[in-house]
Amino acid sequence: MEIAKEITTYCPKCNKHTVHTVKMPSKGPQRSMSKATRRHNRAIKGYVGSVEPQIHTKKLGKRQVVLLTCKECKYIVNRTFGRRSKKKIEIVQG
Repeated sequence: MEIAKEITTYCPKCNKHTVHTVKMPSKGPQRSMSKATRRHNRAIKGYVGSVEPQIHTKKLGKRQVVLLTCKECKYIVNRTFGRRSKKKIEIVQG
């Protein structure tokens, strides 16, 4: 799924259609002291390998999300493209 680097779409803050830049959201660093990480480390202590059972499920496609930044007011909006898709979003020039 290809998307242009700049698209014209509605900005809720400007209340009109303006040019927006498209950017992929980046995942932040994982917290080392979160409750889930501490619980997992406590469970695998002394074991080699995984403790939890392996569940094999059919993979669903993820919802493809991009960040749209208005060039006039710098307002950032999340935009979900389509339904569940196995195709990754690729930002192209043009």
